Amino acid sequence: MYCEQYMIRIAIYRGGTSKGIYLLENDLPADPALRDQIILAIFGSPDPRQIDGLGGADPLTSKVAIVSRSDRAGVDVDYTFGQVSITTPRIDYSGNCGNISAGVGPFAIDEGLVKVVEPVTSVRIFNTNTGKLIVAHVPVVGGKAAVEGDCVIAGVPGSAARILLDFLDPVGAVTGKLLPTGRSRDVIAIEKYGSLDVSIVDAGNPVVFVRAEDIGMRGSELPNELESNPTLLRALEQIRSAAAEMIGLVEEVGGVKKVSKAVPKIIAVAPRQDYHILDGREVKADEVNLVARAMSMQRAHKAYPITGAICTAVAALMEGTVPSEVASGLESGQVCIGHPMGVLPTEVAINKEGDGYHIERVTLTRTARRLMTGYAYVPNSVWMR
Repeated sequence: MYCEQYMIRIAIYRGGTSKGIYLLENDLPADPALRDQIILAIFGSPDPRQIDGLGGADPLTSKVAIVSRSDRAGVDVDYTFGQVSITTPRIDYSGNCGNISAGVGPFAIDEGLVKVVEPVTSVRIFNTNTGKLIVAHVPVVGGKAAVEGDCVIAGVPGSAARILLDFLDPVGAVTGKLLPTGRSRDVIAIEKYGSLDVSIVDAGNPVVFVRAEDIGMRGSELPNELESNPTLLRALEQIRSAAAEMIGLVEEVGGVKKVSKAVPKIIAVAPRQDYHILDGREVKADEVNLVARAMSMQRAHKAYPITGAICTAVAALMEGTVPSEVASGLESGQVCIGHPMGVLPTEVAINKEGDGYHIERVTLTRTARRLMTGYAYVPNSVWMR
């Protein structure tokens, strides 16, 4: 019987402080252009409300994970992350998302892609965006990824089962270098603010760091305060754009919007301080080593990107960088980042080697939960384009 829509299996997971649609690679066509058209249709993009799809009309919920069994030695599953644009017909595959990575291990377990071991199954995940390995240590109950637990992460209501994510050798995820310009500091000149000290570091994802005070910020602003300041938003994008040109991601300043709204990331950092988070609670200065505010797809991130946290933690432990200048109270590779939803702890295994650094891994605690499984419906006209 003829049907006007094609059914495709999906699962929706909350991964950390993000939410995404998880797809099996085998359920998608091999042609990349057709695959992207189908994913855009699933999300309802482009449309600011994503009303004709499953996207949540927010950069933190317009994300896709494509997963398959891996043929690579020592790897369980391959995983490709896509940031699905809300307003344009585009999916950005230029970098990874650490929060969505948190759902890949549970998804692989729940879908039977890996051998399950109780009480903890370690899933070795190859991220195709960065060519890096992630090991997810996932609690298992009854052969499925555990849900209940006492782990609380800032930005997610309640508690859940604790997932440990080891991001192995995260250096040079996009550019191939820890310091893409070869320097721990560079100078970028933008209108209104003049010449600014920045640090461009690539660990997990490339990030350009700027001191909050240099662009008129406290560093403790909440997202709505940042969103209501067009002058500041323009300055942040100018810094990001200039950094993209400096590290060779684009050929000219201003061209990064056409290439990627997600990479490089731009993060403003400031010394630790007392501040209030989105729900009104206060974070005390001694709970964090620094405070930071990140942008996501040219919007103020409501919490903190995990790949951005990897890079922030690494940069804070490197001599001469902007984050290391503002950070204080650092001990034994532990870096606690203050963000709009609370505190994000990280653990970095870092060693100085001559003039450089070896980063063995960065470990973070996340939670994830399967929210639904079923079928998304895509009009046949999309498949026939």
